[in-house]
Amino acid sequence: MPTYAYACTSCDHRFDAVQSFSDESLTICPECGGSLRKQYGSIGVTFNGSGFYRTDSRSGSGVKTDASASSKSESSTSTTPASAPAPAST
Repeated sequence: MPTYAYACTSCDHRFDAVQSFSDESLTICPECGGSLRKQYGSIGVTFNGSGFYRTDSRSGSGVKTDASASSKSESSTSTTPASAPAPAST
């Protein structure tokens, strides 16, 4: 259930309320009985860990990561396997 922030327009009392999406908004201040308004702030989503970067969805950024550069250098310097010697005939 989401947490909503409220502020009183009369006494400036601020508090948070945990409400369901289907619940009605609070309208009366519990401190003075004045009218309330919802406070809107930053969203409560954080992306933790690797993989959430601004440049992930862009192509052709010109900046190569170390992992992709090392895998390309390994594949370009690899040699072809030597052919197996022919079996000796008896």
